[in-house]
Amino acid sequence: MDSSFVLHKMISLLVIFFTCNYYVQSQTPAANKPKPSAFFVFGDSTVDAGNNNLITTPMKSNFPPYGRDFINHIPTGRFTNGRLVSDFIASYAGVKDIVPAYLDPTLRIEDLMTGVSFASAGSGFDPLTATLSRAISLEQQMEYFKEYKSKMEMFIGSERTLDIIKNAAFMLSAGTNDFIVNYFGMGEPVTQIMYPNVTDYHMLLFQNIEQFIKELMSEGARKIAMVGLPPIGCLPEVITLHKDVAVNRHKCVEPMSSVAMEYNQILENKLKAMQTSETKLYYADIYKPILDLIQFGKSKLGFQEVNKGCCGSGYIEAAVLCNMNSAVCDDASKYVFWDSVHPTEKAYYYVFTMIRPVVDMVLNDYKN
Repeated sequence: MDSSFVLHKMISLLVIFFTCNYYVQSQTPAANKPKPSAFFVFGDSTVDAGNNNLITTPMKSNFPPYGRDFINHIPTGRFTNGRLVSDFIASYAGVKDIVPAYLDPTLRIEDLMTGVSFASAGSGFDPLTATLSRAISLEQQMEYFKEYKSKMEMFIGSERTLDIIKNAAFMLSAGTNDFIVNYFGMGEPVTQIMYPNVTDYHMLLFQNIEQFIKELMSEGARKIAMVGLPPIGCLPEVITLHKDVAVNRHKCVEPMSSVAMEYNQILENKLKAMQTSETKLYYADIYKPILDLIQFGKSKLGFQEVNKGCCGSGYIEAAVLCNMNSAVCDDASKYVFWDSVHPTEKAYYYVFTMIRPVVDMVLNDYKN
């Protein structure tokens, strides 16, 4: 038999195996590792599990086709067809299968005890960003966390509550909206006047990030992971809106991705400098995994479409623009993007596998 034919068959079988089994693999907890007491999440649409369902904002996704491949095909308010990276992390760490939204009125005490997401689609580290999207600001997310603590103290006592928080893992994923919605978007007339140099705007964001992390520390957090920015110039919506800057319709807007790279480099250094003897901070790079999905998704990773989303035209639809009247692809697992901004569940799972060493590092630190 032709050796090239055999090789092609083997590659095809591996791709099929990955596609069929990545859901199952994500449910396998890290072997022989202590697990966090709970998992708390703050940020934007990358980790919003449905908090925006309960507020007045156009940034919603609690309707079809969102959630098409979620458990029982339910649109929960997650901005994808299935689960998020935060869900995969919680499952892998053995904490819970999915991370629920804090504002979900059906949550039980057992759900609260093992952690929730306070995240809100459209939010960012600049308070103006949340205002533009009518989202829950990071400041309000912190207030919700304090409210959570008060509720738990009432249910299980202050000592047990503090013990849960000190042994919990925290995740912070935001910043993209500060650039695509605010600095280079709707907020440009105001923000770029105040911060004509994007590096100065970085400093504002880092000042707010530092304040947020320090407040988490004061509330008892001891292990905090922070996610960097993706290559924002490669998001389909950004390419569409800035196609005059892109080389062509399918090439990234490099100046915007360069902004994200600079931000990430500074962020990683800031987190190292902020570590204390009591609190460990971790940086999770998602820039390279998402860029790899776009650059090598077709040739190496089993995807068929890397430049546009599964929903609608794939170039501009997100949130309310991706709705039950939109044309939707037959198989989202062939797409890197679900809508024009957010990855599919399969792409999110790939990102999870790429940041899993950071997750393992957090879990290993529970031995100390």
